[in-house]
Amino acid sequence: MKKSLAIAAALMLATAAQAESLFVNIHSGQAMAQGAGLVLAGQALEQKAEVRVLLCDAAADIAVTGQAMPTLKPRNVTPQQMLQGLIKGGAKVEVCALYLPNSGKQASDLIAGVTPAKPADVAAHLLKPGVQTLAF
Repeated sequence: MKKSLAIAAALMLATAAQAESLFVNIHSGQAMAQGAGLVLAGQALEQKAEVRVLLCDAAADIAVTGQAMPTLKPRNVTPQQMLQGLIKGGAKVEVCALYLPNSGKQASDLIAGVTPAKPADVAAHLLKPGVQTLAF
């Protein structure tokens, strides 16, 4: 009986741990799509999930210092401000490996807390059990 309870408790803990990691891939150049992904990432952070965001293609522009972008209602914040909130909350934020060399930008052009992704690290993260993924 004790062994069964221990196994059940271990399975419950493993299931809970698996549901606590969210990977959000944002590639859309549309501010509302970007905002939707960032809002959900923020909600996951508030619920104590590990959050990792990968910005690709036009969405990576929101990680560039001084980038002009629209303000989104109802909070009247830009996607970049939302991204900065995620970073302050502990999310790991990266631009895809293709972005910098193909955009003419440098890592120094990125806002604080955003780094270039390493494909092998991203792939290893995605292959972890229990990582939930969203794409926008």
